[in-house]
Amino acid sequence: MLFGTFLLSLPHNLLLTFKMDKYINRIKVVLAEKKRTNKWLAEQLGKDPATISKWCTNACQPPMETYMRIAKLLDVDLKELVRFEEIDNN
Repeated sequence: MLFGTFLLSLPHNLLLTFKMDKYINRIKVVLAEKKRTNKWLAEQLGKDPATISKWCTNACQPPMETYMRIAKLLDVDLKELVRFEEIDNN
């Protein structure tokens, strides 16, 4: 199973990981909550709608810089777009 690890400025500088075989982003959910469409996001980012569709179905993931742009466009915290699991250090 593949894992990716990166740090975000979260409380206590938690080390977080995401599983590549799981649904790791919530882009589709947040778009629905904000009453925005894949087409709208594609236009805002200058991306092909098929690319946005792949992100929304978790077929692939956008780069971290794009996550940050999406969060800004949707006026949400980056943590709302990505599912995280804490690493159990025990």
